[in-house]
Amino acid sequence: MEPNPELLTELFELRMPFGKYKGTLIGDLPEAYILWFNRQGFPKGKLGLLLQTMYEIKLNGLSFLLDPIRKSKTKG
Repeated sequence: MEPNPELLTELFELRMPFGKYKGTLIGDLPEAYILWFNRQGFPKGKLGLLLQTMYEIKLNGLSFLLDPIRKSKTKG
């Protein structure tokens, strides 16, 4: 299964809307926070999908694949 490039881009466009890391880009959330959501349950909707995507990326050691997106989105 090939990753959805639009979904990956959204990791560096949308910010966490609540909690300890409110305002942090989803793609920049600490691994421990993502793991906590995995244990507690991901929220419903788009936010949950993005957090689950980050979980899978971190679980499989694929964070390096996000570097080009992070760089292009945070330029400036």
